[in-house]
Amino acid sequence: MDISKLTSIGVLLSSNKNPFAEAAKPIVNLINMATGPLIAIVVALGAIYGVFLGIKLAKAEEPQDKQKAKGQLKNAIIGFLLIFVILVVLKVASQPMLDWVNSVGGQQITMTLPSD
Repeated sequence: MDISKLTSIGVLLSSNKNPFAEAAKPIVNLINMATGPLIAIVVALGAIYGVFLGIKLAKAEEPQDKQKAKGQLKNAIIGFLLIFVILVVLKVASQPMLDWVNSVGGQQITMTLPSD
């Protein structure tokens, strides 16, 4: 085992600096940059898929086909709502998560929002 690696890890962990700050910065920035476009994509895909399933339901002639189409439409709506809620919660919870990470260490991680 290399003693210099253990020493540097010990110095890093014993200092007042947050050892995870450098690792967290790109992850936080990626989450902040990706959530806006992801919400738009999920809404667009959900609308397109919902229209497609609605047309499929309207064109169904057999009762079992109508039931199958209703189930697919219901499951698609529930799935897209869950994805949308998860993305919104991630967007809303990012600042409290940053506050928590910043309270643990000495370095401050800030959110950089993409410019318009």
